[in-house]
Amino acid sequence: MKVVAIGADISSNDVSVSDSLVANIEKDIPKLIELGAKKAALTNITGDDVVISAFVEDEFLEVVNRGIVDILRDNAEDLGDLNGISTNPDEAGEGISYAEAVVNDNGYQDAIILGFDTYGGESFVEAAANSAINAAKGMDSVIDVSAFIGESREIPGVGFVSSETDDPVVIATVENLEQIAVVAGAMIGAVLGNKNTYLVKRHTSCNVLPGSVLLSVTAFMNGNLIDMSIPFENKTRILG
Repeated sequence: MKVVAIGADISSNDVSVSDSLVANIEKDIPKLIELGAKKAALTNITGDDVVISAFVEDEFLEVVNRGIVDILRDNAEDLGDLNGISTNPDEAGEGISYAEAVVNDNGYQDAIILGFDTYGGESFVEAAANSAINAAKGMDSVIDVSAFIGESREIPGVGFVSSETDDPVVIATVENLEQIAVVAGAMIGAVLGNKNTYLVKRHTSCNVLPGSVLLSVTAFMNGNLIDMSIPFENKTRILG
C-alpha cells in the first residue's frame, strides 16, 4: 500500500485559495473512495496551492492518481500547473507536484504530508524541501520517505512533469503513532533552518515578504487530519 499526494496551483490568484474552491474539492473527495482509495482528503492548503492525498493499494494507484488530477482539473479556477502534464517526457513542463511513499498494510496508516508554496522563493524551495526529506530518512519508526525534489517525474497513470516546481510535496510514513510528533518536528525544524521559510496554518493566505517559502504540515492518520502547525506552535513557546 502507498500514500500519494498531488499538489497544484489551481487558484485564480497568487496568494490564497478561495473558500469556494476548497468546498468544491472536498465535495468531490468521495469519488476517490469509489475509485479504490482507502482514505482520501484535501490535506494541505498552502498559500495558493492545494494538495490532495490518498491511501491506496498498489493495484489502484494509477486510477486514483488520475482521479485526483480529474478533481483538480474539474474544479480549477486556473489550469496553471495542470498544463505542464505531458505523455512525452521531453515535452513535460512545470506541472503538478507528486509524492508517494510506502505505508504499512496492517494496522493504522499514518503519514506526514508537507506542502510548499513560494512567493519569490523559487530558487531555494527545492533545497528547503529536500532538507525535510534528509531529516526524516533513517529516523526511528519512519517506514518510507518520498523521493528527492528536483528530478523529472513520471506520475503513474497521469503522465510526466518536468523537474521544475515551485510548490513541491513531501511525504513521510510512520509506523508508531507516538513518533508522528518527533518526525514532523524534525522535518519542520530542518525546513525552517533555511532562509526565509515560514510555517503556516492550513488555509492561510500568503502574507509574507516577497522572496519567501511557505510550509504547511498535515498529519494524515487513519483518514483523520491534524494541522501540525498548531501543536508545533504550542510546543515551541518559550517558557520563562
